[in-house]
Amino acid sequence: MRFLDKLEHDLSAPIEVRGFGSGWFAGFFALVMAIAGLCLVAALRWPDWFSTPQLAALEGGRSLRVVVHLLLIGAYALALLSLLLRPRKVIGFTALGVALLATLLGGAGVSPRETHDWGIFFGIDFFAINMVATGLMFAPIERLLPKHGKQRLFRPEWQEDLFYYLVSSMMVQLITFLALTPSTFIMAKTGSFADFRALVGGQPWLLQFLEVMLLTDLAQYWFHRAFHRFEFLWGFHAVHHSAKHMDWLAGARMHFVEIVLLRGVTSLPLMTLGFAPSVMQAYIAFVYVYSSLVHANLRGDFHGLGRFLVTPRFHHWHHGIEEEAIDKNFAIHFPWLDRLFGTHHFPKGRWPTGYGVPEQVPNGYRAQMLYPFRRKRLIAADKSS
Repeated sequence: MRFLDKLEHDLSAPIEVRGFGSGWFAGFFALVMAIAGLCLVAALRWPDWFSTPQLAALEGGRSLRVVVHLLLIGAYALALLSLLLRPRKVIGFTALGVALLATLLGGAGVSPRETHDWGIFFGIDFFAINMVATGLMFAPIERLLPKHGKQRLFRPEWQEDLFYYLVSSMMVQLITFLALTPSTFIMAKTGSFADFRALVGGQPWLLQFLEVMLLTDLAQYWFHRAFHRFEFLWGFHAVHHSAKHMDWLAGARMHFVEIVLLRGVTSLPLMTLGFAPSVMQAYIAFVYVYSSLVHANLRGDFHGLGRFLVTPRFHHWHHGIEEEAIDKNFAIHFPWLDRLFGTHHFPKGRWPTGYGVPEQVPNGYRAQMLYPFRRKRLIAADKSS
């Protein structure tokens, strides 16, 4: 068995052989910390290629290097613990190897190396921070409070969703450029609205944040509904709905075209109405966490709270395979938008029995990227067979 096959097999081990004291969790968290540390070391060593400009100020200070140092120390310690406790050593050795590679590249004391700046960067620092912030937050919570108790942390198709997570993070430059094009065009043509934008930006910070939530949710509601209504657009969105298991990582499964269009739509009110930059930054960070939360494998009825804010059970119904769940619950933050427009479905105390779509969306990132353009032909071939 190849090394990667052994690693995947051990990561996907059944619950019975990866309980507390087995060394599995120590190995898993060691691997997460080692990968995050390696990504951050690469970003510090080759900033022109692997660092996002928005994080440059943070990376120029000492605080991030302290974080890198702690990540690598933690990775070494947990990897050794896993090797001591676990009969199967592949996770521990992998984590140890990744942490060692990060150390050989310079570790926390790494110095920037001169690189040829082509004007293109891959945001592996952005990926590392996202992975640590969301993965280390939701992976333990889903183990403590799971809705589907038998669902493993590394459930089927986790590799695809992690790859989606990686691509959307590393391609942040291209996605941002394409998504902000409409906002940039509008800003260039509406300079006369400077006084209005100053008025908006002068409001109390919390009020601006709530307004941003409302405006983006209203825009996303109709955007989301359009992707369910029109056949060609549904081909892109079907990729997101093809996930048969719901957890914090499932929200990352989204076609590249849909990501660009979605961010283009949501950036319009943020960028063109004059909201303070700190409000926009806080909202973007909030959305990353909130999206993971509503897709997460977390139990809890939350029927009262779910009348005012989108909860996991509310959004799980949007992904439900049942007839009653089709084209329901489009809101991202505020369920009352669905009540207002007639698409609300939140039966008390009930969850969907399964997730996915009736059509056969292929497996694999490349096949799913091509799926919207091949969908009609694939459906016709499936019917004729």
